[in-house]
Amino acid sequence: MIYEGKSLAVKLLDDGFAELVFDAQGSVNKFDRQTVNELDEATAALKDRSDVQGVLVRSAKSTFIVGADITEFTELFSAPEDEVLSWVEKTSQVFDRFEDLPFPTIAAVNGFALGGGCEMALACDMRVADTSASIGLPEVKLGLMPGFGGTVRLPRVIGSDNALEWMTTGKDRKGQQALEEGAVDAVVAPDVLTDAALSMLKDAAAEKLDWQSRRAQKKAPLQLNKNEATMSFSTAQAMVAAKAGKHYPAPHLMVETVQKAASLDRDGALKLENQGFVKLAKTDAAQAQIGIFLADQQVKGKGKKLAKSSDKSIDLTAVLGAGIMGGGIAYQSAVKGTPVIMKDINRDALDLGLKEAAKILGKGMERGKVDAKKMATTLNAITPTLEYSTLKDADLVIEAVVENPKVKASVLQETEETVSEDAIICSNTSTISIDKLAESLKKPERFCGMHFFNPVHRMPLVEIIRGKDTTDATVNAVVAATLKMGKTPIVVNDCPGFLVNRVLFPYFAGFSKLVLDGADFTKVDKVMEKDFGWPMGPAYLLDVVGMDTANHAAGVMADGFPERMESIENDPVTLMYNEKRLGQKNGKGFYNYGTDKRGRPTKDAADEAYSLINQHAASDQSFEKDEIIARLMIPMANEAIRCLEENIVGSAAEADMALLYGLGFPPFRGGVFRWIETMGLDKFVELADKYAHLGAIYQVTDGVRKMAADGKSYFA
Repeated sequence: MIYEGKSLAVKLLDDGFAELVFDAQGSVNKFDRQTVNELDEATAALKDRSDVQGVLVRSAKSTFIVGADITEFTELFSAPEDEVLSWVEKTSQVFDRFEDLPFPTIAAVNGFALGGGCEMALACDMRVADTSASIGLPEVKLGLMPGFGGTVRLPRVIGSDNALEWMTTGKDRKGQQALEEGAVDAVVAPDVLTDAALSMLKDAAAEKLDWQSRRAQKKAPLQLNKNEATMSFSTAQAMVAAKAGKHYPAPHLMVETVQKAASLDRDGALKLENQGFVKLAKTDAAQAQIGIFLADQQVKGKGKKLAKSSDKSIDLTAVLGAGIMGGGIAYQSAVKGTPVIMKDINRDALDLGLKEAAKILGKGMERGKVDAKKMATTLNAITPTLEYSTLKDADLVIEAVVENPKVKASVLQETEETVSEDAIICSNTSTISIDKLAESLKKPERFCGMHFFNPVHRMPLVEIIRGKDTTDATVNAVVAATLKMGKTPIVVNDCPGFLVNRVLFPYFAGFSKLVLDGADFTKVDKVMEKDFGWPMGPAYLLDVVGMDTANHAAGVMADGFPERMESIENDPVTLMYNEKRLGQKNGKGFYNYGTDKRGRPTKDAADEAYSLINQHAASDQSFEKDEIIARLMIPMANEAIRCLEENIVGSAAEADMALLYGLGFPPFRGGVFRWIETMGLDKFVELADKYAHLGAIYQVTDGVRKMAADGKSYFA
């Protein structure tokens, strides 16, 4: 044994070649500080060995190396800038020293080789992947750029155009695509990976392969003439500007760094990378996106733990109500392998539900993501029916009928009389109290809410709402079923609007009050989209939700929280609803919807909407961007805080992920609690107090005021 650590070991094989094997104590290999130190020690042990002709790098696990240990970043990045720079310089130099070993090196890549794992492979002279491999540099998804030499080596291996596309999108490549783009030298079957890599390594040692020139190319300036460089980097800059926009600094800085480093050798280029990495590490966007990653891990870990505790298998699902939502739920169950019964009282509705599933699959076929076999298998797994009797063998029944308490109660009651004693019954309600609906059931302990978001196949979140009588066994089984559907479950306790809608409607109320105070709804939308980063401004979102749905939900919230969410006199939403301007449902709301001469959808601010609003609003006023953001976001933040304080949601991380997955909260802001923390709790309280005169939704709780005074954090 040449070297043995806790995460990796190096041994000399019989024929004079060494094998460096990553095999961390956990389930995956990753570059934490210990592993980096061990790599450096192993490199030092190899450097002066005269009996070593080359080194094969591989993993003993089912995947190569998943990247850096993100859990170390939060503490590290809070350190002074010079300390972060020192860390990344020293770490990247470990990879340099490995790259400079006096004999050829090769990486045998299986499974994921992401971030630092990809950079480890790039530090080798050659790379062989098996058919399971996925290789990439996803740091941009954390608001960062590669820090262990990725921005230097990848452009010199596959060219700057391909490298910038890899890095600025963060998308990984399967083995064959990586081969076609030049990132690996061969792709083989998993069972011959080590042998194939060792064979290539021996050829290199015998000088049948010119490994020295490969290494020299990685250490030299980029081979681009002036015209090629101008074209390459201007194209990349335009692509990043179009796709990433102004709120994500990482892809912009990557292009700038690779461009400036193009004329430099490895050492000069690495200095620029180190500096860029530190600059990004200190941005709010990186803090937010790293926070999202950690919160996502927390949410998924909690979901898996609950699912593991379930002793009930969901082998047949039933959906009651076959409209767009019911069809979407049925599709989601079927496409993930669980047969589903789709029940309705109307044959036309069943046809609509099946068409919805077929439409989703058809679009998948157009994009090449679904083949004819998958389409047929999925549609055959959906059984449409008009009869309740077909539900008798269902393990999980999801009611998705009209959002009316009496109708839902009747359907749930009839369902309970039909299904087996141990079947679980859920309601896909967005606002109606689960405890109220449970009153219609004899066994409320097997009942909970299962709130999907539209469109079901795209929206990752499912809110699972626990009623006062819902058992842990019921929740655990529904969490397991949700995960099986490919969705992210977040368990919340019952209250009007649950979590997502409860925090959304104060945001809408803030918008309505602002419009009544004279703001132009198109300008508000523009600020909330372009400046805050929402995918849709509030007026546009209300049109998408539907004014009938929004007006009904606002009524539920007013009844549930009359002290804060009382009905607003002359609320623009109600004005639209009364005039049957329902939004996209009938092509007219705040905006008018149609198509142009080429059949492309159009959206134009509606003169009719202005006329309705102007009868009741103050004269047109201009509001600063910061005031618009404050007047909409403070009510949302305050309600989210109340949900946490009242134990409606278990943690700030879960609340942030729910808004990210359920509403499209801007990822670069990290969620509503991360937005508050980035501002500072004391600054948030100060800002909210400035608008407290506008009503109860602007008034902070005693809890957050105390936390601010004590210097506490929601993420401690």
